[in-house]
Amino acid sequence: MRYFFYPGCSMEAGAGSYTKSLEAVARALDIELAEVPDWNCCGATVASSVIGDAPAQVMSLRNLAMVEGSGLDVVVACSSCYMNLALANRRFQNDPRFRALATKSLAAGGMQYRGKVRVRFILEVIANDVGFERIAARVKRPLKGLKVAGYVGCQSVRTIPWEFDDPEQPVALDELIGALGATAVPFPLKARCCGASHTLPQGEITSSSCRDILESAGEARLMVTPCPMCQLNLDAYQSEVNKAYGTNFQIPVLFFTQLMAVAFDLAPSTYGLKANIVAPGPVLAQYGVAV
Repeated sequence: MRYFFYPGCSMEAGAGSYTKSLEAVARALDIELAEVPDWNCCGATVASSVIGDAPAQVMSLRNLAMVEGSGLDVVVACSSCYMNLALANRRFQNDPRFRALATKSLAAGGMQYRGKVRVRFILEVIANDVGFERIAARVKRPLKGLKVAGYVGCQSVRTIPWEFDDPEQPVALDELIGALGATAVPFPLKARCCGASHTLPQGEITSSSCRDILESAGEARLMVTPCPMCQLNLDAYQSEVNKAYGTNFQIPVLFFTQLMAVAFDLAPSTYGLKANIVAPGPVLAQYGVAV
């Protein structure tokens, strides 16, 4: 299985452990991820608020134009990047006025795009192209007895609703957790927004959202997510939530690929667990994992 991989800005910075563990897991599953050459930022939420939606989406399309001739799908691991690239691609395909604008803009840079690239989320690729049976067969360190909350977040499953999972009650991440030998706990707020970038201008919004999500995780000893923003908010600001609401949450929040690397018994250097702020060591120690 071969794909082009769009990393995006966060996965080369704060979410470096996501990149490291994803690359290791991909090698273990014989997935070839070729990085999109000369990729640029997807625009995130900043570009659209400053230069407008259309120019920001043209920024996303430039990345797809770089690899269209290959015939390969583009796989994205960051939920926000996936949302921006997938929605820009869908708009190009369905909106003639935007397609004309984008075509003219790309031509100014000597580029052309015809809308033929398929943008896919990494969790969907694992669920549909790899399959959970193959995931289970690769497990060398079964995580039996480990109660895990699979936090999908609000972006990936709602970008193009029903593309690969239920937008309100997604199950793919729970099935992946089960394939690793762990137990996915009931988690009503698994697709609720974490507060996103409100952390800086209105921190109380993020704190309140994260409190509700952590509380909804119930008996979970660990939480996993495919979203860099969700991981950052729930991990880095968990202590702030405890201070603000008098709670005592101590739930490590990992990228799902970190847990896969652990279950696959890959080299410990690929886990990236030292980057986690809420220490996962006490939870994973019973499985022979030293952090």
